[in-house]
Amino acid sequence: MQIFDVSVRISPQMPVWPGDPPVQIERVASINKGDPVNLTRLSLGAHAGTHVDAPYHFFEEGLKIDQLPLSTLIGSAYILEVHPKERMITATDLGSLGLPSTAQRLLIKTDNSHLWEGELFEFERDFIHLGREAARWIVKRGIKLIGVDYLSVDSFSGDKVAHHTLLEAGVVIIEGLNLSHVAQGVYQLYCLPLRIVDSDGAPARVVLIK
Repeated sequence: MQIFDVSVRISPQMPVWPGDPPVQIERVASINKGDPVNLTRLSLGAHAGTHVDAPYHFFEEGLKIDQLPLSTLIGSAYILEVHPKERMITATDLGSLGLPSTAQRLLIKTDNSHLWEGELFEFERDFIHLGREAARWIVKRGIKLIGVDYLSVDSFSGDKVAHHTLLEAGVVIIEGLNLSHVAQGVYQLYCLPLRIVDSDGAPARVVLIK
């Protein structure tokens, strides 16, 4: 059995979506300073690093993060490696790569994953993203969970049509995965977002088992 941790490390140096709260990690008690324990304070947005988008992120009446079923977040998943000619993944790209007809959870591996390598990095605006028709293809195929390897399924400057298409259809979105060390194929997915009441999203620890 092989276990792959495909969540990114949380640190103040990590990139966040422009306008989102920065990641702050503060040691508020320290054994070295005479305190009885080490204690850390965290401050970060709900969409920092590897995270899950709930439908409430874009729809006022949508499910919130603590309402998402674990049966969607845990189960067999297929990693599909995609190298689009442009920065946008199309329906043709997805349909031409032999995705099994039974796949209900799809994680898309692209060159984005390499952006998570290293310790110090900036937000990349020109990342690979889903196009409108690719999002519609995912919904039409009956896929109930989609994962991508950067901080949005949509482009940086786009109209967020992929988010709307997927979340309106009840497709759960995982963003911010690092799939650079896993190969295309079938895995057992465990994605556990923090159980934050009334939230539009939450950071998650995501692991794959082969």
